[in-house]
Amino acid sequence: MPGMSRQVAVALAATASIALLTSACTGQTESGANDDASKDTTINFWHAWSAPAEVAAVKSLVAGFEKAHPNIHVKIVGNMTDDKVNQALRAGGDKAPDVVSSFTTNNVGKFCSSDAFVDLNPFFEKAGIDPEKTFPKAMNEYTQFEGNRCTVPLLGDAYGLYYNKTAFEKAGITSPPKTWSEFEADAKKLTISKGDSYSQLGFMPNYHGWESTTEHYFGQFSPTYFDSSGKSNVAKDPAFEAGFTLQKKLVDELGGYQKLEKYRSKLGDEWGPKHPFQTGQVAMQLDGEWRLGMAEEAKPGFEIGVAPLPVPDDQADQYGKGYITGTIAGIAATSKKQNAAWELVKYMTTDTAAVVGFANAIHNVPSTLAALKSPDLKYDPRFKTFLDIAANPNSTTTPASLNGGSYLVTIQEFGYDYESGKESDLKAGLKKAAAQIDTDIAQAK
Repeated sequence: MPGMSRQVAVALAATASIALLTSACTGQTESGANDDASKDTTINFWHAWSAPAEVAAVKSLVAGFEKAHPNIHVKIVGNMTDDKVNQALRAGGDKAPDVVSSFTTNNVGKFCSSDAFVDLNPFFEKAGIDPEKTFPKAMNEYTQFEGNRCTVPLLGDAYGLYYNKTAFEKAGITSPPKTWSEFEADAKKLTISKGDSYSQLGFMPNYHGWESTTEHYFGQFSPTYFDSSGKSNVAKDPAFEAGFTLQKKLVDELGGYQKLEKYRSKLGDEWGPKHPFQTGQVAMQLDGEWRLGMAEEAKPGFEIGVAPLPVPDDQADQYGKGYITGTIAGIAATSKKQNAAWELVKYMTTDTAAVVGFANAIHNVPSTLAALKSPDLKYDPRFKTFLDIAANPNSTTTPASLNGGSYLVTIQEFGYDYESGKESDLKAGLKKAAAQIDTDIAQAK
């Protein structure tokens, strides 16, 4: 799901819009799990996919469910944003969604704490399914909040390193970097200056450099965003200071913030064929699994390599991990057909054949451990890097929060100030960011 679940800007917008959801659903959690799922019934499934191939894949997925459950009929509504879902849940009625799929992983904390979606733990227990043995560790984590499992993974995204094999050969680099110190050295070797610009940049380290956001960098450091009492850990966990220090060092060593920003401003956009990695203007790229297909479609003129992102030198034994996010699904608390809705959710998210078929159709990472190992998966051999990252128990995600992705926005905003030199005191800046995060969460309560 390129462009939907990953950008901090989206997290901010969605965090604001999700406030509607609290007033829409709190106090309306009357159980709708009294329906007989064996009787003839119709449920509504709302999802966010909009590309023709993706819409067709959803229809095929649902068709498989209806074949297995001929008494449950599913009305599909696509291209649904969280805003539209909010409005429908407030309005209620027969046309409101029973099952919802969202790209906004950052809002799981809101979905759960506002009682917008029902806790699925009782459904899993009744079905005899153990989520911890079913889903990869990171996906299992980002679909719950404070013990409330109000969502479930529905395919995922994994982040890795793309590299230009031709550029590597010319620079005398024989394999992708495994540690950040190796990455730093390679990025410098791959950078070819041209006056006050570049003919080739080894890596665009700036936080506006497409997918090089703070959470994607920090994922390799395995940070703990909140302590046991729910307070921000940004100023206490050395992983954050290490992550910011690494990125700033890359910015300074590859030409400085102003030079890099000037170069970036003239490069192609993230979703078009002129993406700078695809044109050879940038030799290494932090990105998700979807980039491989997009890059090959652009016919780059060089062989693309794929590898896990590097790890800190003192975590070299954890090389192979990465940052994980993805689509989530849940059952609306306002639904009067929650047992039938659960049958659809269970099928889409735990049936191995269904998960594999859907992953093959839209080229995302499967969201169950069984599906990740399925021989029926069809993929470019390089795509296995992302399957391995998803299955890796050391892979990380960003935790659910009461006010959605606001804390990530605060961290990212500090990152912009620090990389540009507007803020020079890292420790003081992290303390200020932590205080802001704590204040925002306290206000949300």
